[in-house]
Formats: sequence, structure tokens, C-alpha cells
Amino acid sequence: MNLIFEGSVSGRQGVKLPSSDVPVKIKLPSQYLRSKAAELPEVSELDVVRHFTRLSQRNFSVDANFYPLGSCTMKYNPKFTEKVAGMMGFADLHPLLPQLQGGEKYAQGALEVLYECERWLCEITGMNAYTMQPLAGAHGELTGIMLMAAYHKAKGNTHKKVVIVPDSAHGTNPASAAVAGYSIVAVPSDKRGVMDLDKLKAVLNDEVAGLMMTCPDTHGVFNPQIDEIARLIHSVDGIMYYDGANLNAILGRARPGDLGFDVVHLNLHKTFATPHGGGGPGSGPVGVGEKLEPFLPVSRVVKRESGEYALNYDYPHSIGYIASFYGAFGIILRAYAYMLILGREGLKQTADHAVLNANYLLHKIKPYYQVAFDRVCMHECLFSASKQADNGVHAIDIAKFLIDRNIHPPTVYFPLTVKEAIMVEPTETESKATMDEFASVMAEASALAKSSPESFKDFPLRMPISRPDEVRAAREMNVNFFDRPNARG
Repeated sequence: MNLIFEGSVSGRQGVKLPSSDVPVKIKLPSQYLRSKAAELPEVSELDVVRHFTRLSQRNFSVDANFYPLGSCTMKYNPKFTEKVAGMMGFADLHPLLPQLQGGEKYAQGALEVLYECERWLCEITGMNAYTMQPLAGAHGELTGIMLMAAYHKAKGNTHKKVVIVPDSAHGTNPASAAVAGYSIVAVPSDKRGVMDLDKLKAVLNDEVAGLMMTCPDTHGVFNPQIDEIARLIHSVDGIMYYDGANLNAILGRARPGDLGFDVVHLNLHKTFATPHGGGGPGSGPVGVGEKLEPFLPVSRVVKRESGEYALNYDYPHSIGYIASFYGAFGIILRAYAYMLILGREGLKQTADHAVLNANYLLHKIKPYYQVAFDRVCMHECLFSASKQADNGVHAIDIAKFLIDRNIHPPTVYFPLTVKEAIMVEPTETESKATMDEFASVMAEASALAKSSPESFKDFPLRMPISRPDEVRAAREMNVNFFDRPNARG
């Protein structure tokens, strides 16, 4: 712990507390007292401010850098939504208030946000109802699988033991289904980058409980046979599950419910511009069609004939609580404000611009890198560094080169179906100038991989730490007060 106090100077202080004017008559029992004083740093206010400011400047963030993580959608968070979330009428509400007798009348605004947000998400995705409780995308996945399981249990479908996932699925998809007790069957992609329909038919039987997929898929392409896939799954009374990670591409243009999906989880921190990363916050609301609605978690917000909003627990087939209270309310509120200011046409434009930006980058970068699936992409484009790897420069090397250019690396080595994968998602908020700069830096990396491949072994060169080891950094975090002499090693 002493490393973090390297700036400590004996006698230095940053705050002076007034003397207590309350007499202390109770002494703590000796067994609860420390044997020696707590080791706290002696620093000034300026020392502390500079320390944390310095740390913040070492972090990449979407506010400071281009952040083209494919599949993760690191979207800019508009600051007005932060202001809305901090409003006293929302931020100062106690979560128990609506559950107290007569308390609902003091939380009408918050309940209206939950109710209206649910209605809007239903309209956007073609679902009948939503639960706002899940606290992240993976949490929403598990909730959706539990709803699938509840549906089959209610029908006596004890033989339903298998969930199908494409080989391009997010890693949490098979994990969520396995946690819920299902066996997983993977279906490979065809040469177009979409799930192979013939391979799907080969594994389809009466044991299939459902299929989990996103559309467009993790290769960044839209599956033109999605209606046939839905028909096949429904033919064995299976549930079509939609992973909403890629909803950005079709927002306002196509609805998962209309494509044949029965249950949808959304990532408000991806599609609706709420904070993302750092282990939270997040929000993964789950929407369902009519046949799954009876099983939604409680409580649910309802609107009475009087126009007042209330909590309803009278759902005998509900799977119960998924999270405490009403979900990540502050995140839901931000998404509500985002949808409110953009409106119907604005939400459509976010999808249009996301797809346009991705295709622009696809054509700017493909002269230098192999394109995984050379066709019109959706909101993200997928490259391979296989040509560069022939010279000994791999996707991870290019990622660390980009760090020196103040660009957060794209997703690398995912999806696993593409060798030396580099997955780029520019989102709709990035300018043409930013994308041109990124394409130029990617071209520079490709040229350097030919002329000086050995130089990539040292990148980044301009950061406090060179050639970071991601695994070791996560396991052995060392945040010193001041730069140490060997920091570059």
C-alpha cells in the first residue's frame, strides 16, 4: 500500500477539520482500537487533484479519443442526459418509496419514465411488454433464457434441453444458456458470414428449446434468411431469442418482433447512448412477445384508469425478481431522455449514419487489409490482419500501434471465426474527419508492417508503459502516486 503514498510528506495537509464542540464520553473498547495509527498519506489538496487528474489523462475514453470497439458500441454519451439523471426529483428518490403505503403518489414521475420507456421499447422492437430490471446485457440474456425455460415448463416441454447458437455468437450467449441448464449446439457460418441454413436444419429436432442470435450478426452482416430461420425454430415450438447488441444497425428500420423473434434483450449502454464500461453501469431490458409475457419478472409498472402509475405484483406465473427494485433507474432515465430528444426520425438516422460510417471505413481500409466478408456491412466492418501476419505483425501489434496515435484499438481476435480479426465499429456520432484520420493511421500501420515489422514489438512508445501485458495489468494493478523510474519497462 505504501506505493500509493509516495508523494506523502510529513506534516503536509490538504484539509483542516474544526475542533469538535461535542464532548465525547463513550470510549471504544480496547479490542476495537488499532494498535497503531492508520497509515494515511500526508498530502495537499493540490497533490491529490494532480494525482487523479494525471491518472485520468492516462485513460482512453470516448470523450477524448476515437473508440471503435466492434460489437461493444462505445457510443458517445450526450451530456444533457447526465443533467437529466441528476435532477433532484429523480436522483433524490428513495427506491423503497413506491412500495410504502401511499408512497406511489410521490414517485409518479419515476414510474412514468419506467412505463413510457417500456412502451417505446415495445414500439421500437415489436414486442408486447418489457421488464426493465436486468442490470446488464448478460443479465438480460439470462433473464430471456429463464423466460424461455418458464414457457417450456408451463407447457410440459420437459424434453426441451438444447439451445442453438451460431458460431459467431457473443460468448455470453452460450454461457447464459448453459447457466440456465441447457446444452449448447453451435452452428457454423457459411461463406457469406451468416449461419449456415443447411447445418441448422441438420441439428434441428424436438429437443431444441430455442435459438440465440443477433441480426445483423457478429460478422457485421444481415442474415437475409432470418424469416426462414424463425419458421424452422417455431416449427419445433422453439423460442427465437434476439441478442440486441447489434440493434444499432436496424434501429427504426426493422423490428426484431417482425423478423420472428419472441424475446429480445437490449443494451441501453450500446444503442441508447448511456454509460458503458468499467464493470458498470449497464442496463439490459428484456422484451417479450405475447406467449412469454405471463412470465415476466415482477414488479411491473401499470397505468390506472385514473392516469396514475402503480406497481403490480399480481402475475402468478412470473419468474420473480431478477434485480432489486426497478433496474438501473439512472441508466434507464438517460435512455428515456435520449429517445425523447431524438424522436422517431432521429432514432432512424442513428442507424442510417452508423451503417453509412461503417461502410465508409470498409471501403477506405480494405485496400490495406483483408476483408472478412466483402459485402455491404451493417454498423461494423470486419477485417483480418492475415496479410500483415505474414510479415510477423499481428492484430494485437496493430492495436498497440494505434494506442500511440491516440486511438483506442478496435476489437481484435473476435469473432473467433476470423483469423487475426480486427472488428471496427465507428458508431453514428463520429465525423468524416475522424474516420479519415483512422483510415490513414491504419494504412500507415500496414505500410510499416512491410517496411519495418520488427518495430511493432515495442509499441506503444509514447505512453507511460510500453508493450502492456493486458492479463498481467488486470491481475497486478499498480497505480503509483508518482511515475516510477522503471515505468516504461
